[in-house]
Amino acid sequence: MADDIEWILNNSRKIAVVGISDKPDRDSYRVAKYLSDNGYEIIPVNPMIQEWNGKKAYPDILSIPESIDVVDVFRKPDAVPEIVNQAISKRVKAIWLQEGIEHPDSEKRAMANGLRVVSNRCMMKEHRKLHRK
Repeated sequence: MADDIEWILNNSRKIAVVGISDKPDRDSYRVAKYLSDNGYEIIPVNPMIQEWNGKKAYPDILSIPESIDVVDVFRKPDAVPEIVNQAISKRVKAIWLQEGIEHPDSEKRAMANGLRVVSNRCMMKEHRKLHRK
């Protein structure tokens, strides 16, 4: 998984954050803001909000008109299979399941379809570790 973490963080620019919140006190907001501040383009995905930080929010991955490098998931594990299906259909390069989120069957299916997979890790924390000097 360490190789996938480094590859994703170094070779990705567009991150669809599924389950992003428009509330600044939520983890999904803080992580997305950190990633945005560190050069990544955030594509907000949440059917309950219209925008995040001035960017149009989409109800799901398939609604996003542009290509995506990574899908960063802030949803309960039972939502992961559908998210992975959409990521595979969208030809995303990687799935990142945040801390506390794992779904072994979906992770295997994603890998079998050529996606890199990271689970139960925080993208912000891993970025900080990788770029600590």
